[in-house]
Amino acid sequence: MFSRFKFITARVYLGFTLLLFMVPIVTSVTGQDFYLDLLTRVLILAIAALSLNLMVGFSGMISLGHAAFIGIGAYCVGIPAYYDIHNGFVHLGLAMVCSAVFALITGAICLRTRGLYFIMITLAFAQMLYFTFVSLDEYGADDGLVIYKRSEFAGLLNIENATTLYYTVLAVLLIFFVLLHRLVQARYGRVIIGSKHNEQRMQALGYNTYKYKLVCYVISGTMAGVAGFFLGNFTNYISPEMMDWTHSSELLFMIVIGGTGGVFSPIIGAAVFLLLEEFLSGITIFWHLIFGLILIAMVLFGKGGVHGLLLRWDEKVTNGAGQ
Repeated sequence: MFSRFKFITARVYLGFTLLLFMVPIVTSVTGQDFYLDLLTRVLILAIAALSLNLMVGFSGMISLGHAAFIGIGAYCVGIPAYYDIHNGFVHLGLAMVCSAVFALITGAICLRTRGLYFIMITLAFAQMLYFTFVSLDEYGADDGLVIYKRSEFAGLLNIENATTLYYTVLAVLLIFFVLLHRLVQARYGRVIIGSKHNEQRMQALGYNTYKYKLVCYVISGTMAGVAGFFLGNFTNYISPEMMDWTHSSELLFMIVIGGTGGVFSPIIGAAVFLLLEEFLSGITIFWHLIFGLILIAMVLFGKGGVHGLLLRWDEKVTNGAGQ
């Protein structure tokens, strides 16, 4: 799987993955359950960032409405739970289907536009959905809903247990990573990457780039819906605020920090973003200012994000060894 990565980059990513597997063990020994919750949130948003990177990093579709799919996935847990339906297979199925349908309908329209217009229309659809749920008094309107019982999987999984939930989210994240890695390396991935750089040339070669990008949009939205499913279960609470455009912009920052050039990099970006946010908020009430300055510096000077930094390190080591 890592054969296409540089040696140092592969070792860093593999080491990071092994650390993720060790988190529940370390937190259990030290009694620091808070960090297990924090890392669970990191993994959930890493799924969302991974899904958005498929659009942004590989097909060049920058969206400010991606959080809408997270909200859909969360409400597909909360609304059935409101009616005492706690079947996790139903929740997950609804989250994937509803997210895919919303992505198919909105994507068919959004992909008729380009550039700034695409960004704005994705934002418009997300805000329409946001205000729709704000107006639904039956489901708490802007106050949201409390989920008193997490999804049940017929005794196969007990995600009421924090450790089980963590490993379930981690397993799904790694499955999505493998699937996207293979997708990007396949013919389909080459077409969407080619469309990003020169869409007219790909069309001249006979590819219907609109259909390829629409499939990409639907896959991305469905994955984000799964992230929303986990987020609803994790927080035991849902609200329209989950769909707000600011959360979409946070996902974009995660991608920029991790780097758009790699499949694994959004996972690193999500971890850096959320852990840095947690660290700064614990040392000063003015953490937003410091956090913003750090993000600006990363955007201006961190070309390629963490992934780009690792590749440059690899190149330097390789060149040094060759001399």
